[in-house]
Amino acid sequence: MTTTPTIPTNKLGLTKQDYVGAKSTLCPGCGHDAITAQIIQSAWEMNIKPHMVAKLSGIGCSSKTPTYFLNQAWGFNSVHGRAAAVCTGVTLANRELTNVIASGDGDSMSIGMGQFVHMIRRNVPVVYILEDNGVYGLTKGQFSATADIGSVLKKGDVNELPPIDPCTLAMEMGCGFVARSYSGNPKQLNTILKAAFAHRGTALIDVISPCVTFNNHEGSTRSYKATKDKEIPLQELGFVAYHEQESVEIPAGEAREVAFPDGSRLTIRALRKNYDPTDRFGAMKDIHEAHSAGEFLTGIIYIQPDRPTLHDYVHMVDAPLAQLPQSTVKPNAEALRACMEELM
Repeated sequence: MTTTPTIPTNKLGLTKQDYVGAKSTLCPGCGHDAITAQIIQSAWEMNIKPHMVAKLSGIGCSSKTPTYFLNQAWGFNSVHGRAAAVCTGVTLANRELTNVIASGDGDSMSIGMGQFVHMIRRNVPVVYILEDNGVYGLTKGQFSATADIGSVLKKGDVNELPPIDPCTLAMEMGCGFVARSYSGNPKQLNTILKAAFAHRGTALIDVISPCVTFNNHEGSTRSYKATKDKEIPLQELGFVAYHEQESVEIPAGEAREVAFPDGSRLTIRALRKNYDPTDRFGAMKDIHEAHSAGEFLTGIIYIQPDRPTLHDYVHMVDAPLAQLPQSTVKPNAEALRACMEELM
């Protein structure tokens, strides 16, 4: 007698297949697809309800990736660089949604930078995944704003402009969760994503994601080989969601635990210079030193999980605005008249 293998499910009774999307149309070997795989895995492990997710994007190869995960989620593909503004509106309309932005270095660090920094200063609740390959892969591989000085294009052009670093920019604006990973390091990326899902405010993850078509050659600083050779992990990470009981196995040594408001906990063991992820200025200094040495620091660079969010700043009611009746949200004639008198 043969038995059918049982398909694993999470605590919601969902299989991992319930978290996938359409088949990818990106180039075979694209780092973005490796990121998508970890978004699916981490969301499944964290028991995220797919229909309670809003996935948002702008323009670029990176902004195609929401099509490839969580096909039951809500989605909005905005114009170039505007995903952060759309996300702000989404979270104000329905604070119960889990927001995920898939953006890129061109989308976020050029035309979308104004949206990006104001989203961070408001601490909009979102997992912001910046798929960073240093080029505009959708428009034939020009340098993006994150391209390193001295990086060489396939056609021989050398970048002479200093790069914009998304992580130091985010920390400067007060972001309470800043991480960097590499699409070729699935274990680290998975743990970081799970911690980001537990974070209340803006969680930025800058993921070095090599472009196999336009930026994977000798002379590129964002190729698979260059990134693997120069990646310096900051710590070993272990994450336990609030509903789980098992312990995290972290080797003996300098370690610290960070508690999230929902009861989740992140255990961090420093691998580099007893690294302290709660020291914002120290983290910025280490990133600048790594840039000078041609290194990529990966891991959770800075974390402060208890910052007020946009909902705290604007004194939002607990109920999602989208679910309130018109009689509650629509001011009557007397209220409108009072507002006009205040403005006169």
